[in-house]
Amino acid sequence: MVIPVMTSDGSASLFNKQIGEHYHSTFGAITESRHVFIQHGLLPVISAKNDIRIMEIGFGTGLNALLTLERCFNLIQVYYETIDILPLAQNVISQLNYTDNDHLKTFSNQFLQMHSTAWNIEVKLNEQFIFKKILLSLQEYQPLADCFDLIYFDAFSPGVQTELWTEKVFGVLHNALKKEGVLVTYSARGLVKSALRNTGFIIERLPGPPGKRHMIRAKKT
Repeated sequence: MVIPVMTSDGSASLFNKQIGEHYHSTFGAITESRHVFIQHGLLPVISAKNDIRIMEIGFGTGLNALLTLERCFNLIQVYYETIDILPLAQNVISQLNYTDNDHLKTFSNQFLQMHSTAWNIEVKLNEQFIFKKILLSLQEYQPLADCFDLIYFDAFSPGVQTELWTEKVFGVLHNALKKEGVLVTYSARGLVKSALRNTGFIIERLPGPPGKRHMIRAKKT
């Protein structure tokens, strides 16, 4: 069961009662997602590209996809593939207030489309943005090799889902990235850094969003 909560920057998040964890930082859902996935993931990668292929682990509320859509609008061609195994009910989605934000209002229809479209099919959200969500567990996910430029790793934390932060999982994701591809995640725990290093990533520890000291950016070289 998930219940809506309000975070410190005025944007909504959810609390999963079964797992006992929030979907985003309570210091600010939009603030955290912009810092980790857009500022330190998307922007450095797109600076030298005309198109980009993004994989997201943990679709959740759709916030990362929405922020990517906003930032890439009229700028770059995007293929966005995201997986999740816990789709949200419509009455929960309707309480997410992200498109009340002045910068995101323009994309309210596309945000609703992300959630309402069928799983496992590609849809065109606009002329530049192809979107596909896959209903599948991370352990079952087998992406193509050398396919993606950027991975958003946004699963629940290692403290509650340790099985998702393993060398086996990161090995699959390393294989799915193109050379010089990047993975970003909010967690900088030691077990995460070790698993990434042991699967061939070069690790960069960066300042975290409000409420967190550090985050991780990892590159396939």
